[in-house]
Amino acid sequence: MEETTSYPSIEPSNFDLIVVGTGLPESIIASAASAAGKTVLHLDPNPFYGTHYASLPLNELVSFFESQAGPQSQPPETSSDHASIPLVTRRLYSALEINAYSSEPIDNSRKFNLDLAGPRFFFCSDSMIDLILKTGINQYMEFKSVDASYVSDAVGKLENVPDSRSAIFKHRSLSLSEKNQLMKFFKLVQGHFGNESEEDKISEQDLESPFMEFLTKMGLSQKLKSIILYAIALANYDQDNLEVCKDVVNTKSGINHLALYHSSIGRFTNANGAMIYPIYGQGELPQAFCRRAAVKGCIYVLRMPVVAVLMDKDNGTYKGVKLVSGQELFSPKLIVAPSFTFPSTLGPSPAQVANSCDAKEKVARAICIAKNSLKPEVANCLVIFPPRSLYPEQITSIRVLQLSGNVAVCPSGMFVTYLSAMCDNVEEGKKLINAAINALFSVPIPGNSEKSAADSLSEHIEEKPSLLWNALYIQELTTGAFDSISHTMMPDEHLDYNNLLDATEKLFRKIYPNEEFFSVTSLSDERLDDAGALVHASVSQHSGVSELHILSPLVSIMEMKDVKVHGGRSFWWLRCLIQLAQLSNFMDCLSSNTSFIIDLQKDFNPWLMFGQENGLQHQYLLWLYSPIYCEDDPVCQW
Repeated sequence: MEETTSYPSIEPSNFDLIVVGTGLPESIIASAASAAGKTVLHLDPNPFYGTHYASLPLNELVSFFESQAGPQSQPPETSSDHASIPLVTRRLYSALEINAYSSEPIDNSRKFNLDLAGPRFFFCSDSMIDLILKTGINQYMEFKSVDASYVSDAVGKLENVPDSRSAIFKHRSLSLSEKNQLMKFFKLVQGHFGNESEEDKISEQDLESPFMEFLTKMGLSQKLKSIILYAIALANYDQDNLEVCKDVVNTKSGINHLALYHSSIGRFTNANGAMIYPIYGQGELPQAFCRRAAVKGCIYVLRMPVVAVLMDKDNGTYKGVKLVSGQELFSPKLIVAPSFTFPSTLGPSPAQVANSCDAKEKVARAICIAKNSLKPEVANCLVIFPPRSLYPEQITSIRVLQLSGNVAVCPSGMFVTYLSAMCDNVEEGKKLINAAINALFSVPIPGNSEKSAADSLSEHIEEKPSLLWNALYIQELTTGAFDSISHTMMPDEHLDYNNLLDATEKLFRKIYPNEEFFSVTSLSDERLDDAGALVHASVSQHSGVSELHILSPLVSIMEMKDVKVHGGRSFWWLRCLIQLAQLSNFMDCLSSNTSFIIDLQKDFNPWLMFGQENGLQHQYLLWLYSPIYCEDDPVCQW
């Protein structure tokens, strides 16, 4: 009884929609439903937002993986009115391997924000960015450019991806003929989407043909075809071998990817290339949607497990959920994260339950922490290993995303690298990921100072960074399913969110066919912030709804002299100050040039709790709340 009474009671007990799990699809649907006027209860058994899309400190990441054990079946319970069917957690991660070559990452665990579903980024023109701007959640997020993109050749040399006119002309390994071919091809694609005559359009027959065949028809060299297919169109499987290719990219899909890539370059003035990444990690995205939902009236309760689903005794229809506290809550619709299911020992799933379906393929993922960058003077970059670039049997691309401390995912001076590859089984996944790790990093071998066997493959790469820590794991792929009890999908194999967003929107429209998916509201000079306070445009111009807040490497705190912030908007400046603290000259500029006045009006505890939930150190927040910086005060030491 003591454990039951420790959980708060939730009022009211009836909702239009109950959502279990705060992953990205669940958070988007909760936000959309709240915007449509539905009463929504959003629950999560975890103490953090994001579920499988979260960004976690290193020690919490390890704890999360260790907690993902197999399901624990319980016998069905009955009450006077309903049958109670246990809701259990199923295993969606396997073959976890963790290697610690240095104690430094563990010692700085709280300074990491590691993505569970990396590598992943945003194209500046993709549909998720459009939704971020449409809903206004860009006021809760900041972004930074991915500086460069590289593709590996057959001998392990990383070359810049020639993705623009200037990049093509600067490319050193392309012949003059190849540069002309690539320029003509990009012009052809541009003409197809432009207001050109029908003669400039690619024929329907060509659009339906395999993209590899069309590239060959255009006379492109094998090297150019590999760059376009795997580094720009981001194809997964070997498009040259149809016997092993499980996802043949047709020309229509291929040139759509090219158009997305090229339209992303230059969309935002502060973004250097086509790709951007959110400060503090991908886990900021579901949190932003949750904040928007909360403004619209959605109720959030973390650390609240749902132990059972309530079904009608007579017809087996869904009625509600039972919490670990014993409280019963009711709704006509229920959405659960893909990790929740019903025990197989109970026989078939209850009526009106749509269990998510497992795909045959899996995603092998890895997280690596190193002291140095993969490429000198490059902080954040994407690396693609096309099929057969590491070994002859490699049939899928391996994607690599390196991030630095300037996106607040790791301590300054360290680098976090995410890797992923499609695979059929654990053995294949491990082989793919380990081949890429050995090609990119110097992996310490206890008692052996000689080079590893992979060094000969990567001899053209600059001196390789030494690995400090890494984790390798296999993630199951699941698809969403719709019914009175609906399941969302796991993070997919793609680097962007377009497919996931499309599936999430389709699920929402099935649940609420008569409601608009985030209706467009009129934007005035005033806008709601996360605390519900109205913020005048004169203050909120730094996070305008028509632009993303993309931090430039040249951002200087000296540009923001004598800024006064009052009320709920202090939340946004709190985030800005934490980010600006990454700058090496922060203290000098602050003490001599800038006067910040933060009037929190109410108790500081809400902001302190927010900071702690997001991994910000206690002394940073205390200092930001204090109007005076004292160099001798130990509380303020950085």
